[in-house]
Amino acid sequence: MQNRITEMFGIEVPIFGFTHKPEVAIEVTNAGGMGALAASYYQPDELERILTDMDARTGGRPYCIDVLFANKVGQVVPMSERLKALPKEHIDFVEKLLDDAGIPPLPPEVEAEMLREKPPGHGHTEEGVLEVLEIVVRHPQAKFVLSAMGAPPAYVVERLHSRGIKVGAMAGSAEHALKHVQAGVDLIVAQGSEAGGHTGTISSMVLWPDVVDAVAPIPVLAAGGVGSGRHVAAAFALGAEGVWCGTIWLGSSQSELSPDMRKRFLAARSQDAIQRKYDTGKPLRGLRSKWTDAWDAPGAPQPLPLAAQKLLVAPALKRLELANAVDYMGYMSGQIVGRIKQEQPVRDIMAGMKSECLAVLKALGEKA
Repeated sequence: MQNRITEMFGIEVPIFGFTHKPEVAIEVTNAGGMGALAASYYQPDELERILTDMDARTGGRPYCIDVLFANKVGQVVPMSERLKALPKEHIDFVEKLLDDAGIPPLPPEVEAEMLREKPPGHGHTEEGVLEVLEIVVRHPQAKFVLSAMGAPPAYVVERLHSRGIKVGAMAGSAEHALKHVQAGVDLIVAQGSEAGGHTGTISSMVLWPDVVDAVAPIPVLAAGGVGSGRHVAAAFALGAEGVWCGTIWLGSSQSELSPDMRKRFLAARSQDAIQRKYDTGKPLRGLRSKWTDAWDAPGAPQPLPLAAQKLLVAPALKRLELANAVDYMGYMSGQIVGRIKQEQPVRDIMAGMKSECLAVLKALGEKA
């Protein structure tokens, strides 16, 4: 399975494993692919510690860092003013929903921490982004940085390229991909609407070849609905040179899901992975739950814009998590969830994808 992507990064198979769990990223890398860690969830000191641990446990093999970069930084509004701006209708709706479900209130210390005035996240200011970049460049195994939302800023591309680090960006349309190419990226991740998390509206079957044709000769990784060797072979057939997978790892024994949430995940159907705006204010695909059903019910308020909706629901989602109210929790998941029916180690998932892909490619060659 050697091609430009494997040569670019010195990996054995062009399978990239996106995850919030460092253990999963380590396992994907050690199995010959490239683990891709979502770094925006960590504070700088914690990220430094995690990357040091990944260095020590991956035997010199490369890994990827996935970051939310700020292209435009608006004025930072104090927490007190943002809370006052939330509509009473929305606050009352969320409170009644959780109270009627018997979800206990947050412990006072947890609520105080959530409402404490904090500096902007490190992806939301240029200074914060530069701090993350300096952490990344200190770790020579971090060979690839992906901009998870939007084209990476010019100063990011320049700094990473100066250290020999490849830069990529996520695209949900050919138009997005072309903007990323103009920003100087080395490869594109074309993510179809089947994917978990924030997605566009174009399906993978349509999107992948559109992006491949639009950005040629820039290599493309296919994302959205990838969870088997057959999917990898299909991505190759449509012109991609590798795949970017996320949901498939949630069913692994190393994933971040709790035992109860993993059981619900493994029982889910493809149609249970729905797009909604109730968690972040932007279209996000995740598991249907009693939480999403309540927001879909007649009389429910419309979701607020991105920052406001996140501020509104963050305490509620924390209450659900602490109560282990899995019927109300809908983890970010793609439609491939319906094909994941048993828990497996990451290494076994990687081995199965590789062997099945090779078998499919061989069979297709024999039929030609």
